[in-house]
Amino acid sequence: MTDHASTPPAPAAPAPAGPTGRIVLLTTSHRVAPGVLSWPAWQLLHAADRVLCADPGHPQLPYLREAGVTVAHESPDAHALVEACAGGRTVVVLPDGEGDRRLTDGLARLAGSGRVAMPALELLPGSYDLPGARLLDLVQVMDRVRRECPWTSRQTHRDLAPYAIEEAYELVEAIEAVEDVEDGNRSEALREELGDVLLQVVFHARIAEERADPDEAFSVDDVAATLVEKLVRRHPHVFGDAEASTPQEVKALWREAKAAEKRRESVTDGVPLAQPALALAAQLAGRVRTGAVAVEPPRGEGVGYELLALAVRAEAAGTDPETALRAAARAYRDTIRAAEGVEA
Repeated sequence: MTDHASTPPAPAAPAPAGPTGRIVLLTTSHRVAPGVLSWPAWQLLHAADRVLCADPGHPQLPYLREAGVTVAHESPDAHALVEACAGGRTVVVLPDGEGDRRLTDGLARLAGSGRVAMPALELLPGSYDLPGARLLDLVQVMDRVRRECPWTSRQTHRDLAPYAIEEAYELVEAIEAVEDVEDGNRSEALREELGDVLLQVVFHARIAEERADPDEAFSVDDVAATLVEKLVRRHPHVFGDAEASTPQEVKALWREAKAAEKRRESVTDGVPLAQPALALAAQLAGRVRTGAVAVEPPRGEGVGYELLALAVRAEAAGTDPETALRAAARAYRDTIRAAEGVEA
């Protein structure tokens, strides 16, 4: 007896009537100038049977038209796109944002159904982000926040100065906490603190763009350009004909280049007096030593002169007294917490 209630077997997938062709999703980076595409991308665009783009304002379109590539402003669903590839045709789709997800999900469902002879599905990056490309996103986000945030839009260089000091100290703390490079939590903290310091640079540069005097205004690009020029200038052993095979020789070249740039009258010029006292004392001692100035530190009564002498000794021994004291203070803190019965 035939069981009429049983589920009939699913029909076998139809055999393809011919070549199924291919669908290529051509992606581009918004961080790369429109029209700058890889050679494989241009080859594909010129050889494709159809090029589709649902967004009539897509930034690549003017450059494709100029290059003789015909683009149809269509947003086909997955079924229509598969049919367009029948007979071995190649169809290129330029992404248009939200519609991409619907299209790729539809293609995935068709492929998983086993009922459709699917064309080959390919993803071809037409342009790639270079190292540092995300900095462009940072500049754009900072620009918008500066314009639209009630707090950010009112800040000045002087307002932000305390944050620069605070973030610098937090970065130092994160650096000193990275005892094991395999510790993901500490590495994550270091990455975050580096970002906070970078924010200060981008924020100040954004404020500087608003200066009324165009000769005084500058942008983050100007900041980067100045830094690049300085790095090239102070590394003649890398970018020029000078030779330096040891860290000491590199430092000597750096000092020579810096002295020529600044034309300073004293070895103490450029030493920030607002820095922590131990660091200040050590930096002054370093300037005296490297500048070959025969000046002994002053002697006097009181703990200040004792600390000065210790800082000079530490610098001469190659020890950063600020770091050394901070490490000792952390050990002192741990001892106190242990005495209190508090976990470190």
